[in-house]
Amino acid sequence: MANREEIVRAVVNALTIEIEASGRHVHLTKEAVEELFGPGRRLTAVRPLSQPGQFVCAERVDVIGPKGSFQNVAVLGPERKENQVEVSRTDAVVLGLKPPLRQSGDLRDSCPVTLRANGRELKLANGVIIAQRHIHLTPADAERFGVKDGETLGLKCLTGRPAVLMDTVARVSPSYATYVHLDYDEANACGWVKGDRGRLV
Repeated sequence: MANREEIVRAVVNALTIEIEASGRHVHLTKEAVEELFGPGRRLTAVRPLSQPGQFVCAERVDVIGPKGSFQNVAVLGPERKENQVEVSRTDAVVLGLKPPLRQSGDLRDSCPVTLRANGRELKLANGVIIAQRHIHLTPADAERFGVKDGETLGLKCLTGRPAVLMDTVARVSPSYATYVHLDYDEANACGWVKGDRGRLV
């Protein structure tokens, strides 16, 4: 029989969603991988991410802006149809860029940037965005929380410095696992540590 602590934990987990913090990272097309790492090269998975089929790669790149750069930036796989660089607002200041706030994959009016790896450079005409905070939801969890795909929600972060973050976008798909994704500006502002959870408000 479950003890009181286990029951409380189960109730809390049923009413909340785990929060993850996402650092700066890069998504590459097959063509970009070959241009940066050599002909025939494919991304090498080293660690799975929480979203099914997504992984951190052995490959790393430098991200170079007009004013500054970041070295050894993570590449996430698998390959995509478009190149995309996701940074925080603070990262953008360091790079000297003013990227738009967008959902992943929406690259209209996004910033140009240069990627470098193994002595090779790839200049992107666009692709840098600040990813809008969002919640990945399975259809079952979306139904349980009464949430529809594309809906914007308030999220109360049950963290070291509790905060309510508005305009959090719900993204619903059978290919997702249910997690909140914040960037590190947002996560640090609310005192997030791994394992913290949030409640929809």
